[in-house]
Amino acid sequence: MLLSAGEWGVVALSAKVSAVAIAGTLPVAFVLALALARGRFRGRVLLDALVHLPLVLPPVVIGWMLLIAFGPSGPVGGWLERLFGVSLLFRWTGAALAAGVMALPLMVRAIRLSLEAVDPRLEAAARTLGAGRWSTFRRITLPLSLPGIVAGAVLGFARSLGEFGATITFVSNIPGETQTLPLAIYAALQVPGGDATVWRLALIAVALSLLALVASELLARRHGGTRAHVL
Repeated sequence: MLLSAGEWGVVALSAKVSAVAIAGTLPVAFVLALALARGRFRGRVLLDALVHLPLVLPPVVIGWMLLIAFGPSGPVGGWLERLFGVSLLFRWTGAALAAGVMALPLMVRAIRLSLEAVDPRLEAAARTLGAGRWSTFRRITLPLSLPGIVAGAVLGFARSLGEFGATITFVSNIPGETQTLPLAIYAALQVPGGDATVWRLALIAVALSLLALVASELLARRHGGTRAHVL
């Protein structure tokens, strides 16, 4: 059951891709969740639908859309390459982008529910006591919504670990560069006698996902006590 050096490399790459994906996606997810939870503007329903689109579209379609947008001739990919010499195609950074896009809806939903659960009377009380908007947000809203933010980040990490369709469509399956755990399992399935490798990598994937889900629950419980101290 010991992993080979190449399999450890796959695990390390998967962790790196997922961590970068969540680090880059979390601020975007929080802003979107805040807009959907508190905003009152035209197009809010459309924005909500666009955010959750990766949940209902085939992942291959998301990967194709990323390929169109971030490819060398795409509107974003061409601009990045011309100005900064950066290309996401067939790179691990592209895999992180695909994983982040697929994890975004879960993160937004968890954070949005947490923001909507904050009692507006607490915020109103803070405002009547002289707290400004930023102070109220920092001392009331943010601590109370922290469990949802943490849960969203950890769930997004777990989702990123399991991302397959968008990744293989956008950045292909390149060992050592874009081959994450799901792609390595898929590659091992195509090789005669690769069952042992599939078992090892699948068990690692299950263990990491379970750890992420358990960590999400424990962190949410740990920060749940924050509600009693925000005032």
